Amino acid sequence: MSSTNRDVDHALAYPEPPASPLWHRHGAPARPLTPAQQRRNRELLDIAQRTPRPRSPRTTETLAEAS
Repeated sequence: MSSTNRDVDHALAYPEPPASPLWHRHGAPARPLTPAQQRRNRELLDIAQRTPRPRSPRTTETLAEAS
């Protein structure tokens, strides 16, 4: 079965709209991090990845019993 013009999804036939101008950064480029800042960021990332996240305590009651 060959594809005809009626079978084409016209929503897909058009290119995406251009990106918002707000997405583009204007002005001076960001300064590179100093070696001390990079080391500090690595240490904080390591701590965050190793530390378990606190869990909220759960009650033993079900929602039906609490009502």
